[in-house]
Amino acid sequence: MKIDEAVFGQLPDNTTARLYTLRNSNGMVVKVTDYGLIITEIHVPDRQGRLGNVALGFGTLGPYLAGHPYFGCIAGRVANRIAKGAFTLDGKSYQLAVNNGPNHLHGGLKGFDKKLWKSSGILIAHGRASVRFSYTSPDGDEGYPGNLSMKVTYALTDDQEIRMDYEATTDKATPVNLTNHSYFNLAERGDVLGHELQLMADRYTPTDDTLIPTGTLASVRGTPIDFTRRASLGARHTQTGLTPPGYDHNFVLNHGGKSLGKAAVVTEPKTGRVLEVLTTEPGIQLYTGNHLDGSLTGTGGIVYGRHGGFCLETQHFPDSINKPSFPSVVLRPGQTYRTTTIYKFSTVS
Repeated sequence: MKIDEAVFGQLPDNTTARLYTLRNSNGMVVKVTDYGLIITEIHVPDRQGRLGNVALGFGTLGPYLAGHPYFGCIAGRVANRIAKGAFTLDGKSYQLAVNNGPNHLHGGLKGFDKKLWKSSGILIAHGRASVRFSYTSPDGDEGYPGNLSMKVTYALTDDQEIRMDYEATTDKATPVNLTNHSYFNLAERGDVLGHELQLMADRYTPTDDTLIPTGTLASVRGTPIDFTRRASLGARHTQTGLTPPGYDHNFVLNHGGKSLGKAAVVTEPKTGRVLEVLTTEPGIQLYTGNHLDGSLTGTGGIVYGRHGGFCLETQHFPDSINKPSFPSVVLRPGQTYRTTTIYKFSTVS
């Protein structure tokens, strides 16, 4: 196993972003930068043993700085949406930036995806190569209360796993909901509509037309978003009612987020690649790159058209801070936020 470190580019304030390349003994390669904790590339074998990059992203820092749809990053302080960017906590009202229609999305105008994190440790031991990053979000950052101190560890294992361990503490009650926002294409290029998905989720959170949950939990049975049995992403994607068509839905995981459990399995029939997602989170957002429009060209000269990638964002439910019936996203002084998500790769014949 091996970890290489190199300069990735300069930020506008003249600080330097670095790129960490993790390799395991099977040839799998993962690249991550300390800018936004973005996973820029994931190289895994197909059924013939040929390595290919299955993550959407860019080979240099510039396109990330120019703006992108959250490719590979850490989203927070609160990932996903908060209705009208407003919430009340312990009797005090807070107003956040509105940056997605009428709502707040992925931490605001300058969320954790646009922060330079600090590398605080590189370790190769016990069958894994890992890099730990830290960042302190100050009280009032993007309108959120409390100084939030975070540690995120990215590890690549010899079992073909990318393991992400999150930890946070605060000095004032604040909502926290962190996720990794990687886009995957197990075929490397083209659309992902032929990928086959199974979700370990019998329910989902219905939303209004701005994708804010109504507060109820509904069965997926008999709907176009039923993935309790394996189905292709393209089989019913035009029936979801979204414009452009596709998926952008939060599912309620059957295991409830009480321990590390299986959340999703994606199979790409042509290459034989398989992605399995495990998490301690209670929910997972399926997004199928509905708004990719061919205007971005990524690593290897690949043009990212509509449905050019899919996301499986492990998370607490959208707008949980305003939905008392949902699992709480409030972190208080004296508590420690801990969550784990694993992306595990394999192949089928």
